[in-house]
Amino acid sequence: MRRRLINILALGVKELFSMRADPILLLLIAYTFSYAVYAVATGAKLELDNASIAIVDEDHSEISRRIKGAILPPFFKPPEEIAASKIAPAMDANRFMFVVEIPPKFAQDLVSNRRPSVQINLDATAVAQAGNGAGYLQEIILQQVLGYMRHAGGAADLPVNFVTRVVFNPNVQSHWFTSVMQVIANITMLSVLLTGAALIREREHGTIEHLLAMPVEPVEIMLAKIWANGLVVLAAALVSMQVMVEWVLQVPIAGSLLLFVIGALIFQFSATALGILIATFTTSMSQFGLLCVPILVILQLLSGGSTPLETMPTWLQYVMQLAPTTQFVSFSQGILYRGAGLETVWPQVLAMIAISAVIFAVSLSRFRNTLVSFQ
Repeated sequence: MRRRLINILALGVKELFSMRADPILLLLIAYTFSYAVYAVATGAKLELDNASIAIVDEDHSEISRRIKGAILPPFFKPPEEIAASKIAPAMDANRFMFVVEIPPKFAQDLVSNRRPSVQINLDATAVAQAGNGAGYLQEIILQQVLGYMRHAGGAADLPVNFVTRVVFNPNVQSHWFTSVMQVIANITMLSVLLTGAALIREREHGTIEHLLAMPVEPVEIMLAKIWANGLVVLAAALVSMQVMVEWVLQVPIAGSLLLFVIGALIFQFSATALGILIATFTTSMSQFGLLCVPILVILQLLSGGSTPLETMPTWLQYVMQLAPTTQFVSFSQGILYRGAGLETVWPQVLAMIAISAVIFAVSLSRFRNTLVSFQ
């Protein structure tokens, strides 16, 4: 056992020296956990920001002027007044994302309790922004109508008082979500790519034969690649979490980073072993890259890190529970967003242990068969 540990340590150190001698690889790691996180978090916003809007005011009353004056930045640009005949051409030309149409005699119908309608036309090309904007506009119009009715001596209140309480992200800012999820996605991506590339590099440089001539076993070679590459990825992720996420983007981390690190270490066994497994089916770096692309895209898109699992078909939700990325994303969200402890995330921890054991065993079997072909 002592000899095995020494071999694993020595081979891992060799991996670290090999990585240090590759400046392009180091630059890739630094970029992935620095600017790439910032660019995704600040560039891909889901919330409404400075949306273009027009208003068709066919009433020209106090309430219509109130509604127009209540549509303010930063959610909307100052509304531009247009004629009803210009709605379709303007939206077809992509001039406005929203057009609010206030009908004639709107104020008179309100006071007379005739329940008039206000039409909101929206461009749903950007679905998330359109949905959020429609909700904001409905709330703005409702509040202005209630204020006007109180002033006019009509109905003063709704029969139900709705109170919304936003937890875990009180300002509803998308970069709080995307920044952390980008770090999680980068952990998966680089763990797979670095370990698989390390094995391909051994083949291309001819050093795999040197390893076979040494008194080491396949499990030792594999564990060395896992701990060395996993250590680099995890260290870069922790720096990114504290510097880019907490300091630069001002996103608070709610839970324990130590517990997150423990879970990430468990996840590393499955992600890095998956990289070695993919590499055993390829013979060159280009083949490895092409095979990794669809696998990583599917794992990322269906893990719950981009869209909630609940939005997927039921059968797919059950299938994705077998993916290590799904369990790691659920584990990370519970800790980093909601401040969950081990008593809450232990099912994900056990699932990651079981999935990592299976993937590691399959990868080790395949890795042994691959080494036999070189002998």
